[in-house]
Amino acid sequence: MSTLLELVDLSAGYGATEVIHGLNMKIEQGSITTLLGSNGAGKTSTLRAICKMIRTRGQIIFDGQRIDGLSTEDIVRLGVAHVPDGRGTFSSMTAEENLRLGSYTRKDKHAVAEDQERMFGYFPRLKERRHQQAGTLSGGEQQMLAIARALMLRPRLLLLDEPSFGLAPLIVKEIFEIMRTINRVEKVTILLVEQNAAMALDLAHQAYLIETGQLAMSGPAEELKQDEAVRRAYLGY
Repeated sequence: MSTLLELVDLSAGYGATEVIHGLNMKIEQGSITTLLGSNGAGKTSTLRAICKMIRTRGQIIFDGQRIDGLSTEDIVRLGVAHVPDGRGTFSSMTAEENLRLGSYTRKDKHAVAEDQERMFGYFPRLKERRHQQAGTLSGGEQQMLAIARALMLRPRLLLLDEPSFGLAPLIVKEIFEIMRTINRVEKVTILLVEQNAAMALDLAHQAYLIETGQLAMSGPAEELKQDEAVRRAYLGY
């Protein structure tokens, strides 16, 4: 597999405070990679740094091109979609309007309606609630909508931040299965930040562990799952 995203000696922060220190990562095309770590380790900040939502130093290379000098909007146009923690749906708009908004950078408008129906195929609940205001949807439905809206961009890389947060286990399982299908069928590369380490390692091919903004461990997800320190600290056995 070829490398789709590479972080080279990446540091990032807010104002004068640096929270990521010299991070080096490679995300392979077509893979699912998970970023693990405790609260405050720098996982969310890493996703924000990739999108240039915070100050960065070092190199961010997407499909062979340095993007660390680009704006967030230009990075989106290259095919990087970000689903932030807290979902970020537009609560006063309907589910259908939220999906259409996800395709705003696309020029192939004739294919947008077709993609919207495909999203309804992945997320049947959204089809049932297509005319309902997003703010009135359940937490799980809002998370589904946020993911579907990001997919309307037809991204090459999907950044997912805590998709299971605050959701019932059955809903989480359903969302993770949909992500697995999207990766397999749509060939979308996924970088996942997730507190549920066991589920994340079951889903992912590759894993990186961050501690206090620095890379502590990396390797195939199956190997990290067997590591004694990871098991004790993040898997609870």
